[in-house]
Amino acid sequence: MAAIAPVVSDLVDFLNASPTAFHAVDEAKLRLKAAGFTQLSEREEWAGLEPGRKYFFTRNHSTIVAFAIGAKYVAGNGFHIIGAHTDSPCLKLKPVSKVSSLKSCLCHVTKGGYLEVGVQTYGGGLWYTWFDRDLTVAGRVIIREKRDGGVSYTHKLVRVQEPILRIPTLAIHLDRTISSEGLKINNQNHLIPVLATSIKNEMQKLVGENGPKGSSENKNTKHHPLLLQLIAKEANCEPDEICDFELQLCDTQPSAVAGAMKEFVFSGRLDNLCMSFCSLKALIDSTSTEHSLDHESGVRMVALFDHEEVGSDSAQGAGSPAMLDALSRITGSFNSSNSMVPYLLEKAIQRSFLVSADMAHALHPNYMDKHEENHQPKMHGGLVIKHNANQRYATNAVTAFIFREIAERHQLPIQDFVVRNDMACGSTIGPILASGVGIRTVDIGAPQLSMHSIREMCAVDDISHSYEHFKAYFEEFTELDGKVKVDY
Repeated sequence: MAAIAPVVSDLVDFLNASPTAFHAVDEAKLRLKAAGFTQLSEREEWAGLEPGRKYFFTRNHSTIVAFAIGAKYVAGNGFHIIGAHTDSPCLKLKPVSKVSSLKSCLCHVTKGGYLEVGVQTYGGGLWYTWFDRDLTVAGRVIIREKRDGGVSYTHKLVRVQEPILRIPTLAIHLDRTISSEGLKINNQNHLIPVLATSIKNEMQKLVGENGPKGSSENKNTKHHPLLLQLIAKEANCEPDEICDFELQLCDTQPSAVAGAMKEFVFSGRLDNLCMSFCSLKALIDSTSTEHSLDHESGVRMVALFDHEEVGSDSAQGAGSPAMLDALSRITGSFNSSNSMVPYLLEKAIQRSFLVSADMAHALHPNYMDKHEENHQPKMHGGLVIKHNANQRYATNAVTAFIFREIAERHQLPIQDFVVRNDMACGSTIGPILASGVGIRTVDIGAPQLSMHSIREMCAVDDISHSYEHFKAYFEEFTELDGKVKVDY
């Protein structure tokens, strides 16, 4: 049995550190800083950018853009970008998360003797896979802090490590039609996790064990005091210092290399943290040696966006000006004449290239009829180039050729995918950025199964293939693109 490749172990560590988009960005920041990247702020000037240096910035702490400027870069040169996304389908806590029965006394805020937490669906998840899992909560909180006689407000990431929630299924004895008609879920009524029983909660408050401290338990009426106490403990604050939060449910089972031959990764959030990780590591490693940027005339960039799963229309999604803003500010910082920036930016965009990296659908052995006969991506078969004549993917012949040529130069496997004509086709950030920025784009992704399940799977070989392909792209695109003649 082959040893586990370091890049695979590194991915598993990244996944286990990233239960939410906020945590994924935080983990990316740690890795970038360790590799010598300097953090920028979009609120400040970028006047000090230098060729041969590396930088990054975050937006909303859920989107991150990192870039390395070639030593031979001048304003108007191209950007070589890999774009992915940090978010995954999940269940997010509602602004008022206490759940109560209309028949129950409002002062108890329970339903059938249980404390339940209200959640809303985010993205197109396979919600039945969230039943009977050991769940917890993670995300960010806004905390009120007293400093030097004044008050400030701090953003903190939190993650309750132990399982505290569960969405129980209904016993088959009470649903005799489930075997013949399947599980039918009402997302409003059935997808509600149990936090505790009211009996135990009241008993613990009486004896003072693990219950809310002080009088703060009655100040926030939107959430169960027990839940607030758990969150406050992780944030190292008091419950009444929590001003607001964005939390989501997470599976507590860790990501793992698995299968009889240790050939798979079993994990949540492979879509799309797998592509986020591979692109980030490729950027770091392609710029890590002393002279790695000496002959580079472009800018190597990774852009990891939030909110792809819900359409990308947010201030930090791919539909926002985030990428265009970055391209404009980098171009402008190397141009002494501000009047030339629009012209130079337009020139730079036409010299640029985007790899839209989002996981792809591997052939399922039990549902082979769901794939088009000549386009059946396999596990271990390398990255998948996605095509769609109706522009659900942004790939065209030129962009596909460039990406495929890099694979052939390094003897890396490559595959093609189109959806069946009688099935709807999903989409990615590729068409959004291609149309919004005007940049040449290829849509690709590593093949996986169980997409949008709470527990997904992909092949370890494809992680290595993805990383190697992305690294070669960063290192060789400038030279290869100079040989491609279109629009001349």
